[in-house]
Amino acid sequence: MHLLSTVYLAYDPGITPSGGGLPGLAVLKNVVNSINLFAIVAVVGALAVSLGVWAWGHHTGGHQAEANGKKGAVVSAGAALGLGAANGIVAFFSALGSQVS
Repeated sequence: MHLLSTVYLAYDPGITPSGGGLPGLAVLKNVVNSINLFAIVAVVGALAVSLGVWAWGHHTGGHQAEANGKKGAVVSAGAALGLGAANGIVAFFSALGSQVS
Protein backbone atom coordinates (compact mmCIF):
# COMPACT_ATOMS: atom_id res chain seq x y z
CA MET A 1 0.00 0.00 0.00
CA HIS A 2 2.85 2.40 0.83
CA LEU A 3 4.47 1.79 -2.56
CA LEU A 4 1.20 2.69 -4.30
CA SER A 5 1.01 6.09 -2.53
CA THR A 6 4.62 6.84 -3.53
CA VAL A 7 3.71 6.23 -7.15
CA TYR A 8 0.90 8.80 -6.90
CA LEU A 9 3.24 11.36 -5.34
CA ALA A 10 5.74 10.95 -8.18
CA TYR A 11 3.12 11.37 -10.92
CA ASP A 12 3.85 14.22 -13.35
CA PRO A 13 0.60 15.93 -14.40
CA GLY A 14 2.34 17.45 -17.45
CA ILE A 15 1.00 20.99 -17.02
CA THR A 16 3.00 23.87 -18.53
CA PRO A 17 2.08 27.53 -19.11
CA SER A 18 0.74 28.08 -22.60
CA GLY A 19 -0.23 31.35 -24.26
CA GLY A 20 -3.40 31.56 -26.30
CA GLY A 21 -5.37 28.98 -24.33
CA LEU A 22 -7.93 31.42 -23.02
CA PRO A 23 -9.37 34.53 -24.62
CA GLY A 24 -8.44 37.91 -23.20
CA LEU A 25 -4.74 37.31 -22.55
CA ALA A 26 -3.74 40.37 -24.59
CA VAL A 27 -6.27 42.49 -22.69
CA LEU A 28 -4.99 41.21 -19.34
CA LYS A 29 -1.39 42.00 -20.32
CA ASN A 30 -2.45 45.49 -21.38
CA VAL A 31 -4.25 46.06 -18.06
CA VAL A 32 -1.25 44.88 -16.04
CA ASN A 33 1.12 47.04 -18.11
CA SER A 34 -1.13 50.05 -17.50
CA ILE A 35 -1.27 49.37 -13.76
CA ASN A 36 2.53 49.11 -13.68
CA LEU A 37 2.88 52.42 -15.55
CA PHE A 38 0.38 54.12 -13.23
CA ALA A 39 2.29 52.83 -10.20
CA ILE A 40 5.62 54.07 -11.59
CA VAL A 41 4.14 57.54 -12.18
CA ALA A 42 2.76 57.52 -8.62
CA VAL A 43 6.20 56.55 -7.29
CA VAL A 44 7.77 59.48 -9.14
CA GLY A 45 5.30 61.79 -7.41
CA ALA A 46 5.93 60.17 -4.03
CA LEU A 47 9.68 60.53 -4.50
CA ALA A 48 9.33 64.21 -5.41
CA VAL A 49 7.17 64.88 -2.34
CA SER A 50 9.52 62.91 -0.08
CA LEU A 51 12.56 64.79 -1.33
CA GLY A 52 10.74 68.08 -0.79
CA VAL A 53 9.83 67.10 2.79
CA TRP A 54 13.41 66.00 3.41
CA ALA A 55 14.78 69.34 2.17
CA TRP A 56 12.14 71.36 4.05
CA GLY A 57 12.82 69.45 7.26
CA HIS A 58 16.56 69.93 6.88
CA HIS A 59 16.38 73.68 6.27
CA THR A 60 13.82 74.39 9.00
CA GLY A 61 15.41 72.17 11.62
CA GLY A 62 12.45 69.80 11.69
CA HIS A 63 14.21 66.57 12.44
CA GLN A 64 11.02 64.50 12.32
CA ALA A 65 10.12 65.87 8.88
CA GLU A 66 13.65 65.29 7.68
CA ALA A 67 13.59 61.69 8.89
CA ASN A 68 10.18 61.09 7.31
CA GLY A 69 11.40 62.57 4.02
CA LYS A 70 14.39 60.23 4.05
CA LYS A 71 12.17 57.23 4.76
CA GLY A 72 9.81 58.24 1.98
CA ALA A 73 12.69 58.62 -0.48
CA VAL A 74 14.07 55.18 0.37
CA VAL A 75 10.64 53.55 0.17
CA SER A 76 9.95 55.27 -3.16
CA ALA A 77 13.29 54.10 -4.55
CA GLY A 78 12.55 50.55 -3.39
CA ALA A 79 9.10 50.65 -4.94
CA ALA A 80 10.56 51.85 -8.23
CA LEU A 81 13.10 49.04 -8.13
CA GLY A 82 10.40 46.48 -7.44
CA LEU A 83 8.08 47.78 -10.15
CA GLY A 84 10.85 47.88 -12.72
CA ALA A 85 12.11 44.42 -11.82
CA ALA A 86 8.71 42.73 -11.35
CA ASN A 87 8.68 41.03 -14.75
CA GLY A 88 12.25 39.79 -14.39
CA ILE A 89 11.67 38.54 -10.84
CA VAL A 90 8.61 36.56 -11.86
CA ALA A 91 10.39 35.19 -14.94
CA PHE A 92 13.40 34.17 -12.84
CA PHE A 93 11.38 32.29 -10.25
CA SER A 94 9.11 30.76 -12.86
CA ALA A 95 12.17 29.39 -14.69
CA LEU A 96 13.61 28.23 -11.37
CA GLY A 97 10.35 26.50 -10.48
CA SER A 98 10.17 24.73 -13.83
CA GLN A 99 13.51 23.06 -13.05
CA VAL A 100 12.11 21.34 -9.96
CA SER A 101 11.31 17.76 -10.71
